[in-house]
Amino acid sequence: MSHEQHQELLQILHECMVECNHCYNACMKEEDIKMMAVCIRLDRECADMCNYLEQAISRGTPFISELASVCAKICEACGNECKKHDHEHCQKCANACFKCAEACKIVA
Repeated sequence: MSHEQHQELLQILHECMVECNHCYNACMKEEDIKMMAVCIRLDRECADMCNYLEQAISRGTPFISELASVCAKICEACGNECKKHDHEHCQKCANACFKCAEACKIVA
């Protein structure tokens, strides 16, 4: 499958990566950083996976379905953790993660 067929997914992956990176950075500045430890870790996992899948699609990977399935799982885990926190950056990240998970499931 060519990357032209996946333009919407590429955009959603990129947006999710950006929100996860922003959330990661904002969580690192929170007063109770220990409370944010799982969120911080999952932000990194999710941003890295979305970035990797975006690159893999762009170069025409034959493993798009498998990678999208893993990405969906990581996005859901990150979204579920972020939604537990009331911070605006966490809520925005959760929304981006859930949107990305759904887009990945369609491809998977």
